[in-house]
Order: sequence, then C-alpha cells, then structure tokens
Amino acid sequence: QVQLVESGGGLVQAGGSLRLSCAASGRTFSSYAIGWFRQVPGKEREFVAAVSWSGGRTYYADSVKGRFTISRDNAKNTVYLQMNSLKPEDSAVYYCAGSLVAGTRWTYEYDYWGQGTQVTVSS
Repeated sequence: QVQLVESGGGLVQAGGSLRLSCAASGRTFSSYAIGWFRQVPGKEREFVAAVSWSGGRTYYADSVKGRFTISRDNAKNTVYLQMNSLKPEDSAVYYCAGSLVAGTRWTYEYDYWGQGTQVTVSS
C-alpha cells in the first residue's frame, strides 16, 4: 500500500517556475515508478512525466519536454516535478501516481493516486 500527497501548487505568472512534490508513505514506495498527470475540467487526465523506481529513467510528454524535470529521492520517499517556463496552458490540477510499469502513460496502469494540487499560470 502506498499513499501519495502532492504539494507545491499555486499561482504563477507565465514564464515562471514551480516545483511540485509528491510525498509517499508505505514501505514499498521505492518499488514503484511514479508518474505525474494533469487534468482540466471537462478533459481527460493527461500524462506529464514519469520516473522509474530507481530514478534512472525518465519519460516526458512532448508538451513539457525541455521545460519540466522529474526526479525522485527514495531516501525521502519523495518525487519532484520541477516546472520551468510555465505557460497558461500548463494550468491544471496535477496528480502523482504510482505504477509497477515504468514509464507508462496509461492511467489504468497506475494503482495509487494522490489528491492533486492546483497549478494556475496567468498570462
């Protein structure tokens, strides 16, 4: 069992930066790949980035590649999403999730989800 809690969301101007954190509890955290997704009202949840259980492999959606960086610290049971050069279209609720399938972009392959954190980018 893994519990996930996101933090770090907020309001930022276009071009700014935010760092999201995903804090996990549970002894099996380091066994799970972690992904970040985002969702706006009326749209499906969208894959953003993922990191393998070791942190050695990372995966990104084309829309964020070069701007966002995912990383993890298994000693702290935490995954981070550094978001730079933010755009208004990055505004969404951001969720972290745990999967035994590294790098998957499919929501159904994620077993555990956090409650989400709101990111709003003003133009």
